[in-house]
Amino acid sequence: MKNRTVEQYAVVPPGFEPVCAAELAALGITGIRQEKGGVRWQGGLRELYLANLWLRTASRVLVRFAELTVRDFPTLFRRAARLSWGEFVRPGQRVAFRVTSRRSRLMHTGRISETLALALRHALGDPPDNPELPEQQVVVRLHQDRMLLSIDSSGEHLHRRGYRRLQGKAPLRENLAAGMLLLAGWNGETPLVDPFCGAGTLPIEAALIAGRIPPGQMRTFAFMHWPGYRAGLWKLLLDEARRHRRPLPAALIVAGDSDAAVLDLARQNAETAGVGEAIAWSRNDFAAIGLPECPGLVVANPPYGERLGDDAEVRRLYRRLGECCQRQWRDWNKAILTPNPAWLGDWARGRPHLPLRNGGLAVWLVRDAVFAN
Repeated sequence: MKNRTVEQYAVVPPGFEPVCAAELAALGITGIRQEKGGVRWQGGLRELYLANLWLRTASRVLVRFAELTVRDFPTLFRRAARLSWGEFVRPGQRVAFRVTSRRSRLMHTGRISETLALALRHALGDPPDNPELPEQQVVVRLHQDRMLLSIDSSGEHLHRRGYRRLQGKAPLRENLAAGMLLLAGWNGETPLVDPFCGAGTLPIEAALIAGRIPPGQMRTFAFMHWPGYRAGLWKLLLDEARRHRRPLPAALIVAGDSDAAVLDLARQNAETAGVGEAIAWSRNDFAAIGLPECPGLVVANPPYGERLGDDAEVRRLYRRLGECCQRQWRDWNKAILTPNPAWLGDWARGRPHLPLRNGGLAVWLVRDAVFAN
Protein backbone atom coordinates (compact mmCIF):
# COMPACT_ATOMS: atom_id res chain seq x y z
CA MET A 1 0.00 0.00 0.00
CA LYS A 2 3.04 2.27 -0.42
CA ASN A 3 1.44 4.70 -2.86
CA ARG A 4 -2.26 3.93 -2.58
CA THR A 5 -5.24 4.58 -0.36
CA VAL A 6 -6.96 1.72 1.48
CA GLU A 7 -9.71 1.34 4.06
CA GLN A 8 -8.39 1.48 7.61
CA TYR A 9 -10.26 0.55 10.76
CA ALA A 10 -9.67 1.35 14.43
CA VAL A 11 -11.03 -1.21 16.89
CA VAL A 12 -12.31 0.61 20.00
CA PRO A 13 -14.10 -0.40 23.21
CA PRO A 14 -17.88 0.00 22.74
CA GLY A 15 -18.92 3.50 23.79
CA PHE A 16 -15.68 5.16 22.68
CA GLU A 17 -16.49 5.35 18.95
CA PRO A 18 -17.35 9.11 18.99
CA VAL A 19 -14.20 9.90 20.97
CA CYS A 20 -11.99 7.93 18.58
CA ALA A 21 -13.66 9.61 15.59
CA ALA A 22 -12.88 13.01 17.14
CA GLU A 23 -9.25 11.95 17.67
CA LEU A 24 -8.96 11.00 14.00
CA ALA A 25 -10.54 14.27 12.87
CA ALA A 26 -8.02 16.20 15.01
CA LEU A 27 -5.25 14.42 13.06
CA GLY A 28 -6.65 15.80 9.82
CA ILE A 29 -8.10 12.47 8.69
CA THR A 30 -11.32 12.79 6.70
CA GLY A 31 -14.09 10.46 5.54
CA ILE A 32 -14.50 9.01 9.05
CA ARG A 33 -17.40 6.63 9.64
CA GLN A 34 -18.39 5.20 13.01
CA GLU A 35 -19.58 1.62 13.50
CA LYS A 36 -20.35 -0.38 16.61
CA GLY A 37 -16.96 -1.27 18.08
CA GLY A 38 -14.89 0.73 15.63
CA VAL A 39 -14.23 3.63 13.29
CA ARG A 40 -13.16 3.43 9.62
CA TRP A 41 -11.67 5.79 7.06
CA GLN A 42 -9.68 5.81 3.81
CA GLY A 43 -5.99 6.59 4.00
CA GLY A 44 -2.42 5.82 3.03
CA LEU A 45 0.70 5.09 5.04
CA ARG A 46 0.75 8.55 6.65
CA GLU A 47 -2.77 8.12 8.03
CA LEU A 48 -1.98 4.59 9.18
CA TYR A 49 1.17 5.67 11.02
CA LEU A 50 -0.58 8.70 12.54
CA ALA A 51 -3.46 6.57 13.85
CA ASN A 52 -1.09 4.12 15.57
CA LEU A 53 1.04 6.93 16.98
CA TRP A 54 -1.75 9.15 18.29
CA LEU A 55 -4.97 7.24 19.01
CA ARG A 56 -5.49 7.10 22.75
CA THR A 57 -8.77 5.15 22.84
CA ALA A 58 -8.25 2.49 20.15
CA SER A 59 -7.23 -1.12 20.78
CA ARG A 60 -5.63 -1.70 17.37
CA VAL A 61 -5.64 -0.41 13.79
CA LEU A 62 -6.43 -2.76 10.91
CA VAL A 63 -5.93 -2.47 7.16
CA ARG A 64 -8.81 -3.92 5.17
CA PHE A 65 -6.82 -6.23 2.89
CA ALA A 66 -9.34 -8.11 0.74
CA GLU A 67 -12.94 -9.25 0.38
CA LEU A 68 -13.71 -12.67 -1.10
CA THR A 69 -16.88 -14.61 -1.85
CA VAL A 70 -16.20 -18.24 -0.88
CA ARG A 71 -18.50 -21.23 -0.53
CA ASP A 72 -15.98 -24.08 -0.51
CA PHE A 73 -12.38 -24.66 0.51
CA PRO A 74 -10.88 -25.15 -2.99
CA THR A 75 -12.28 -21.75 -4.02
CA LEU A 76 -10.94 -20.19 -0.83
CA PHE A 77 -7.46 -21.56 -1.56
CA ARG A 78 -7.42 -20.39 -5.19
CA ARG A 79 -8.64 -16.87 -4.45
CA ALA A 80 -6.51 -16.38 -1.34
CA ALA A 81 -3.38 -17.57 -3.19
CA ARG A 82 -3.81 -14.71 -5.70
CA LEU A 83 -3.82 -12.00 -3.02
CA SER A 84 -0.87 -9.60 -2.63
CA TRP A 85 0.35 -11.02 0.69
CA GLY A 86 3.84 -9.70 -0.02
CA GLU A 87 2.72 -6.15 0.77
CA PHE A 88 2.34 -7.03 4.44
CA VAL A 89 4.17 -10.32 5.11
CA ARG A 90 7.85 -11.07 4.64
CA PRO A 91 8.99 -14.46 3.37
CA GLY A 92 9.40 -16.81 6.33
CA GLN A 93 7.30 -14.67 8.68
CA ARG A 94 4.84 -16.53 10.89
CA VAL A 95 1.20 -15.53 10.41
CA ALA A 96 -1.68 -16.08 12.85
CA PHE A 97 -5.23 -16.07 11.46
CA ARG A 98 -7.96 -15.03 13.90
CA VAL A 99 -11.14 -16.34 12.33
CA THR A 100 -14.84 -15.97 13.02
CA SER A 101 -17.59 -17.42 10.80
CA ARG A 102 -21.33 -16.80 10.94
CA ARG A 103 -24.13 -18.01 8.65
CA SER A 104 -21.64 -19.27 6.06
CA ARG A 105 -21.04 -22.58 4.34
CA LEU A 106 -17.50 -22.58 5.70
CA MET A 107 -17.91 -22.93 9.45
CA HIS A 108 -14.78 -24.79 10.61
CA THR A 109 -12.52 -21.94 11.72
CA GLY A 110 -9.51 -24.21 12.14
CA ARG A 111 -9.72 -25.44 8.58
CA ILE A 112 -10.26 -21.90 7.30
CA SER A 113 -7.01 -20.88 9.04
CA GLU A 114 -5.14 -23.86 7.60
CA THR A 115 -6.39 -23.15 4.07
CA LEU A 116 -5.38 -19.48 4.30
CA ALA A 117 -1.95 -20.44 5.63
CA LEU A 118 -1.43 -22.84 2.71
CA ALA A 119 -2.52 -20.16 0.23
CA LEU A 120 -0.16 -17.62 1.77
CA ARG A 121 2.79 -20.02 1.64
CA HIS A 122 1.95 -20.81 -1.96
CA ALA A 123 1.90 -17.07 -2.79
CA LEU A 124 5.22 -16.36 -1.05
CA GLY A 125 7.04 -19.50 -2.21
CA ASP A 126 7.00 -21.45 1.11
CA PRO A 127 10.35 -20.17 2.50
CA PRO A 128 11.67 -21.51 5.83
CA ASP A 129 10.46 -19.81 9.02
CA ASN A 130 12.45 -16.79 10.14
CA PRO A 131 12.36 -16.71 13.98
CA GLU A 132 13.70 -13.14 14.04
CA LEU A 133 10.48 -11.77 12.54
CA PRO A 134 7.48 -11.20 14.86
CA GLU A 135 4.23 -12.97 14.13
CA GLN A 136 1.84 -11.05 11.87
CA GLN A 137 -1.85 -11.26 12.74
CA VAL A 138 -4.61 -11.41 10.14
CA VAL A 139 -8.22 -10.91 11.26
CA VAL A 140 -10.73 -12.92 9.21
CA ARG A 141 -14.50 -12.31 9.36
CA LEU A 142 -16.76 -14.63 7.35
CA HIS A 143 -20.46 -13.75 7.13
CA GLN A 144 -22.93 -15.24 4.67
CA ASP A 145 -20.06 -16.49 2.45
CA ARG A 146 -18.41 -13.04 2.28
CA MET A 147 -14.92 -13.08 3.76
CA LEU A 148 -13.23 -9.90 4.95
CA LEU A 149 -9.48 -10.14 5.59
CA SER A 150 -7.77 -7.41 7.63
CA ILE A 151 -4.08 -7.01 8.39
CA ASP A 152 -3.23 -5.91 11.93
CA SER A 153 -0.89 -2.91 11.73
CA SER A 154 -0.45 -2.47 15.48
CA GLY A 155 0.97 -5.72 16.84
CA GLU A 156 0.54 -5.52 20.59
CA HIS A 157 -2.70 -3.85 21.73
CA LEU A 158 -2.41 -0.07 21.55
CA HIS A 159 -3.13 0.25 25.27
CA ARG A 160 0.39 -1.09 25.83
CA ARG A 161 2.12 2.29 25.69
CA GLY A 162 5.43 1.07 27.09
CA TYR A 163 5.58 3.11 30.30
CA ARG A 164 3.77 0.78 32.71
CA ARG A 165 6.64 -1.46 33.76
CA LEU A 166 5.06 -1.98 37.19
CA GLN A 167 1.42 -2.56 38.02
CA GLY A 168 -0.77 -3.25 41.02
CA LYS A 169 -3.95 -5.27 41.32
CA ALA A 170 -6.58 -4.99 38.56
CA PRO A 171 -4.85 -2.19 36.61
CA LEU A 172 -6.95 0.06 34.40
CA ARG A 173 -6.17 -0.26 30.69
CA GLU A 174 -4.54 2.84 29.28
CA ASN A 175 -7.04 3.33 26.44
CA LEU A 176 -9.93 3.02 28.90
CA ALA A 177 -8.29 5.63 31.14
CA ALA A 178 -7.75 7.99 28.21
CA GLY A 179 -11.34 7.48 27.09
CA MET A 180 -12.63 8.37 30.55
CA LEU A 181 -10.67 11.61 30.47
CA LEU A 182 -11.76 12.58 26.97
CA LEU A 183 -15.41 11.73 27.67
CA ALA A 184 -15.20 13.99 30.72
CA GLY A 185 -14.10 16.80 28.43
CA TRP A 186 -10.65 17.23 29.99
CA ASN A 187 -8.03 18.84 27.74
CA GLY A 188 -5.18 19.62 30.11
CA GLU A 189 -6.04 23.27 30.72
CA THR A 190 -7.46 22.83 34.25
CA PRO A 191 -6.28 20.86 37.30
CA LEU A 192 -7.02 17.15 37.62
CA VAL A 193 -7.21 15.04 40.77
CA ASP A 194 -7.21 11.24 40.97
CA PRO A 195 -7.73 10.15 44.60
CA PHE A 196 -7.32 6.40 43.82
CA CYS A 197 -4.35 6.49 41.47
CA GLY A 198 -3.20 2.85 41.82
CA ALA A 199 -0.47 2.20 39.23
CA GLY A 200 -0.90 5.78 37.99
CA THR A 201 -2.62 5.08 34.68
CA LEU A 202 -5.18 7.92 34.89
CA PRO A 203 -2.76 10.68 35.94
CA ILE A 204 -0.14 9.53 33.42
CA GLU A 205 -2.66 9.46 30.57
CA ALA A 206 -3.85 12.89 31.72
CA ALA A 207 -0.30 14.22 31.57
CA LEU A 208 0.18 12.79 28.06
CA ILE A 209 -3.01 14.57 26.94
CA ALA A 210 -1.99 17.83 28.63
CA GLY A 211 1.46 17.76 27.04
CA ARG A 212 0.17 16.71 23.59
CA ILE A 213 2.46 13.71 23.83
CA PRO A 214 1.62 10.81 21.47
CA PRO A 215 0.84 7.59 23.38
CA GLY A 216 2.65 5.45 20.79
CA GLN A 217 6.01 7.20 20.85
CA MET A 218 7.73 4.61 23.12
CA ARG A 219 6.80 1.39 21.32
CA THR A 220 7.10 -0.55 18.09
CA PHE A 221 4.32 -1.64 15.73
CA ALA A 222 3.61 -4.53 13.37
CA PHE A 223 3.79 -2.24 10.33
CA MET A 224 7.47 -1.62 11.07
CA HIS A 225 8.17 -5.15 9.81
CA TRP A 226 6.19 -4.85 6.57
CA PRO A 227 8.20 -4.91 3.33
CA GLY A 228 7.00 -1.38 2.47
CA TYR A 229 7.78 0.22 5.84
CA ARG A 230 8.97 3.82 5.46
CA ALA A 231 11.24 4.57 8.40
CA GLY A 232 11.78 8.13 7.15
CA LEU A 233 8.05 8.89 7.27
CA TRP A 234 7.80 7.48 10.80
CA LYS A 235 10.73 9.65 11.94
CA LEU A 236 9.11 12.68 10.31
CA LEU A 237 5.88 12.11 12.24
CA LEU A 238 7.79 11.70 15.51
CA ASP A 239 9.66 14.94 14.84
CA GLU A 240 6.36 16.74 14.10
CA ALA A 241 4.94 15.45 17.37
CA ARG A 242 7.93 16.73 19.35
CA ARG A 243 7.58 20.21 17.84
CA HIS A 244 3.94 20.42 18.86
CA ARG A 245 4.38 19.36 22.48
CA ARG A 246 3.04 21.66 25.17
CA PRO A 247 5.09 22.40 28.32
CA LEU A 248 3.60 20.68 31.36
CA PRO A 249 2.98 22.91 34.39
CA ALA A 250 4.41 21.44 37.58
CA ALA A 251 1.79 19.71 39.75
CA LEU A 252 -1.01 20.26 37.24
CA ILE A 253 -2.24 16.80 38.27
CA VAL A 254 -2.69 15.48 41.80
CA ALA A 255 -2.50 11.69 42.25
CA GLY A 256 -3.34 10.18 45.60
CA ASP A 257 -3.48 6.76 47.23
CA SER A 258 -3.52 5.57 50.81
CA ASP A 259 -0.90 2.85 50.10
CA ALA A 260 2.70 4.13 50.08
CA ALA A 261 4.01 1.17 48.06
CA VAL A 262 1.35 1.66 45.38
CA LEU A 263 2.11 5.37 45.24
CA ASP A 264 5.82 4.64 44.72
CA LEU A 265 4.93 2.25 41.90
CA ALA A 266 2.83 4.94 40.22
CA ARG A 267 5.62 7.47 40.59
CA GLN A 268 8.08 5.13 38.85
CA ASN A 269 5.67 4.56 35.97
CA ALA A 270 5.23 8.32 35.57
CA GLU A 271 9.00 8.81 35.43
CA THR A 272 9.26 6.13 32.74
CA ALA A 273 6.59 7.98 30.75
CA GLY A 274 8.53 11.23 31.15
CA VAL A 275 5.70 13.09 32.91
CA GLY A 276 6.68 12.77 36.57
CA GLU A 277 7.12 16.52 37.12
CA ALA A 278 3.54 17.26 36.08
CA ILE A 279 2.13 15.10 38.88
CA ALA A 280 2.00 15.87 42.60
CA TRP A 281 1.76 12.74 44.76
CA SER A 282 -0.39 12.59 47.88
CA ARG A 283 -0.53 9.72 50.38
CA ASN A 284 -3.98 10.24 51.88
CA ASP A 285 -7.42 8.81 52.29
CA PHE A 286 -9.40 9.96 49.26
CA ALA A 287 -11.65 12.24 51.32
CA ALA A 288 -8.61 14.07 52.71
CA ILE A 289 -6.83 14.72 49.42
CA GLY A 290 -6.07 18.40 48.88
CA LEU A 291 -7.72 20.08 45.89
CA PRO A 292 -6.15 22.99 44.00
CA GLU A 293 -8.00 26.30 44.39
CA CYS A 294 -9.02 26.44 40.73
CA PRO A 295 -11.69 23.78 40.02
CA GLY A 296 -11.03 21.12 37.42
CA LEU A 297 -11.78 17.40 37.11
CA VAL A 298 -11.90 14.66 39.75
CA VAL A 299 -11.49 11.32 38.00
CA ALA A 300 -11.43 7.98 39.78
CA ASN A 301 -11.30 4.24 39.35
CA PRO A 302 -12.03 3.24 42.96
CA PRO A 303 -11.26 -0.29 44.13
CA TYR A 304 -13.92 -2.98 43.87
CA GLY A 305 -14.20 -6.76 43.55
CA GLU A 306 -10.91 -8.52 44.30
CA ARG A 307 -9.22 -5.24 45.11
CA LEU A 308 -11.29 -4.99 48.32
CA GLY A 309 -12.92 -8.39 48.69
CA ASP A 310 -15.59 -7.45 51.24
CA ASP A 311 -18.81 -6.32 49.55
CA ALA A 312 -19.92 -4.35 52.61
CA GLU A 313 -16.58 -2.53 52.65
CA VAL A 314 -16.97 -1.66 48.97
CA ARG A 315 -20.42 -0.20 49.56
CA ARG A 316 -19.20 1.90 52.49
CA LEU A 317 -16.35 3.28 50.39
CA TYR A 318 -18.66 4.21 47.51
CA ARG A 319 -21.18 5.80 49.84
CA ARG A 320 -18.42 8.05 51.22
CA LEU A 321 -17.22 8.75 47.67
CA GLY A 322 -20.71 9.79 46.58
CA GLU A 323 -20.93 12.13 49.56
CA CYS A 324 -17.61 13.75 48.55
CA CYS A 325 -18.92 14.23 45.01
CA GLN A 326 -22.08 15.79 46.42
CA ARG A 327 -20.42 18.12 48.92
CA GLN A 328 -16.71 18.91 49.03
CA TRP A 329 -16.13 18.29 45.29
CA ARG A 330 -19.39 19.89 44.15
CA ASP A 331 -17.67 22.68 42.16
CA TRP A 332 -15.53 20.18 40.23
CA ASN A 333 -16.43 18.03 37.25
CA LYS A 334 -16.39 14.34 38.15
CA ALA A 335 -15.90 11.10 36.22
CA ILE A 336 -16.15 7.95 38.35
CA LEU A 337 -15.84 4.33 37.20
CA THR A 338 -18.04 1.97 39.21
CA PRO A 339 -19.59 -1.52 38.94
CA ASN A 340 -22.84 -0.12 40.34
CA PRO A 341 -23.85 3.55 39.98
CA ALA A 342 -26.42 3.16 42.77
CA TRP A 343 -23.56 2.76 45.26
CA LEU A 344 -22.70 6.43 44.66
CA GLY A 345 -26.06 7.52 46.06
CA ASP A 346 -27.88 10.74 45.17
CA TRP A 347 -24.95 12.25 43.23
CA ALA A 348 -25.16 9.59 40.48
CA ARG A 349 -28.89 10.02 39.83
CA GLY A 350 -29.67 11.83 36.59
CA ARG A 351 -26.05 11.91 35.39
CA PRO A 352 -24.82 10.19 32.20
CA HIS A 353 -24.05 6.49 32.73
CA LEU A 354 -21.86 4.87 30.05
CA PRO A 355 -21.55 1.05 30.18
CA LEU A 356 -17.96 -0.18 29.73
CA ARG A 357 -15.86 -3.24 30.50
CA ASN A 358 -12.70 -3.23 32.62
CA GLY A 359 -10.71 -6.44 32.88
CA GLY A 360 -13.74 -8.43 31.74
CA LEU A 361 -16.01 -6.86 34.37
CA ALA A 362 -19.08 -4.77 33.53
CA VAL A 363 -18.62 -1.22 34.88
CA TRP A 364 -20.22 2.20 34.39
CA LEU A 365 -18.66 5.58 33.85
CA VAL A 366 -20.72 8.17 35.76
CA ARG A 367 -19.80 11.76 34.91
CA ASP A 368 -20.90 15.39 34.99
CA ALA A 369 -19.61 16.61 31.65
CA VAL A 370 -21.10 15.10 28.50
CA PHE A 371 -18.79 14.47 25.55
CA ALA A 372 -19.97 16.37 22.48
CA ASN A 373 -18.41 16.58 19.06
